[in-house]
Amino acid sequence: MNVLGSAALNRSPSLTQFVRWASRRAAFGLAVWGILVPIAVPAADESYLVKRGDTVFGIARSYGISSAVLAERNGLSHNYHLYLGQRLIIPRGQVRGSSASQAKRAPEAEVRPRLPSSIQRAIDRAPVRQGRWQYIVIHHSGVDTGTVKAMDHYHREVRHMENGLAYDFVIGNGSGMGDGEIAVGPRWTKQLDGGHLASEAQNKVALGICLVGNFDDHLPSTRQLQSLRALIEALMLRCHLTSSAVKTHQQINIVHTRCPGAKFPAAGFLASLKASPG
Repeated sequence: MNVLGSAALNRSPSLTQFVRWASRRAAFGLAVWGILVPIAVPAADESYLVKRGDTVFGIARSYGISSAVLAERNGLSHNYHLYLGQRLIIPRGQVRGSSASQAKRAPEAEVRPRLPSSIQRAIDRAPVRQGRWQYIVIHHSGVDTGTVKAMDHYHREVRHMENGLAYDFVIGNGSGMGDGEIAVGPRWTKQLDGGHLASEAQNKVALGICLVGNFDDHLPSTRQLQSLRALIEALMLRCHLTSSAVKTHQQINIVHTRCPGAKFPAAGFLASLKASPG
């Protein structure tokens, strides 16, 4: 071996030195890669700008969340009032599905609550005469526990109503009945006059729906509102009524009443029915 070759060999790094050098380069590369790759963080809440005709119920449905969650996140008043140009926060963590945008694109039929088949059959099978019903009236029971049997007993024994239960339908709140559970009364199945309004004439043309709960103290549950909406939409179709036929007890009764309570979101709920078929 010549002198040049021997010198070059002497300047070459040993195996140990090479391994150390390669390790330092690898570590440096990993550090740089770690700086360049973004760290995954939870997605931020979305925002929505209120347009003409929007309602809390409609916006919540389009994002696949409950109206109660949307209202609470945005500090909305009990009547769910919105104004044009208002910016709402959409709680990202509450959106169903893989992303808010997917939920937003979901067809209306996928997020609209559906009636149980047994309730739909009861609505369809009732011998409704054309023009028989002119109104659908929303009530609350005024107490936070209730069953159809207890209401029927009260109306028969205390109110002395011959036909018992004053309402056509009752919707439970999870205390005595299931949360959102719908019960069909004999006034609907037999197409009897109602017993829920102070006017006998109004009872002849007004269906009554009672939600269990005291809505002077708190909001109805999300499931109750979903069931109420689905039930009213089905009754509107069955009885050939428009959304203008839907009233609260307070709106229609000839004697002043607070029913269905100061915290029932009447304005928002009734406005949400305007897009429903009638």
